Amino acid sequence: MYYELYIDVLFLVNFMMDSLLLLTVNQMLKCSATHGRIFMGGALGAGLTCGVIAIPMPAIIKFVTFHTVINTIMIKTGLKIKGKKQFLKAFGLLYIASFLFGGILQALRPYVRIGSLFFAAAVASYYLIKGIWKFIIGQKELQKKICEITLYTSAGEQKIKALIDTGNGLKDSVSKEPVSVIDKALAKSILTDEDVKNGFRYIPYRTVGKESIMPVFRIRKMCVHLEEERWIKSPVIGVCEERVSEQEEYQMILNPDMLGGI
Repeated sequence: MYYELYIDVLFLVNFMMDSLLLLTVNQMLKCSATHGRIFMGGALGAGLTCGVIAIPMPAIIKFVTFHTVINTIMIKTGLKIKGKKQFLKAFGLLYIASFLFGGILQALRPYVRIGSLFFAAAVASYYLIKGIWKFIIGQKELQKKICEITLYTSAGEQKIKALIDTGNGLKDSVSKEPVSVIDKALAKSILTDEDVKNGFRYIPYRTVGKESIMPVFRIRKMCVHLEEERWIKSPVIGVCEERVSEQEEYQMILNPDMLGGI
């Protein structure tokens, strides 16, 4: 059985897929490679693939060349890889990205019967994988900023989750101390008459397109459970009208100035 192979089409398809794979790995590893360098790596990978297919050689040699030699040359040329550890990461991510692309394109195969649609589907797959990766990294970074806090009030102890928000620069206009924010639901569960009497007042605050006032009060103390516990005496707590987290991943927005700035 013979197959008719158009070497120019083969090169174009491989160039596009290799370039998209390198772009994906570049995004995942946050390399500093330029688009020109990435496309050069893609072109070199496509050219070597065409050469290996065209030149007669044992199947095992072709297999090793495809899966080690060409990929290594592509990574070294297309990405600014430094060190063995980063290279191994790039090599592994290249295969993970290949499986993701293959899975998405296989799912779209019944709907992609024209060559131009295949190219469009491949580019769409890249942006889909890129979006999923950004979401995963965003969730991972968010979890790094979430910590556990124990509040000590007249009502007793309560453990909550807090987001360490570097964008929270809210300060008490009277004492100039940093203010952390909770919502009404949590405030009701920890507030007692004693807490209300102990410095309950209102301070001005500003958000995007809004200026208002916020009730603040002091609690006895709180402990922020990081690698080393941080104890804060008589912290100022503000109560906002809205939920601090729509998904209820945390119950407080912690002002990093309470920790000496992070």
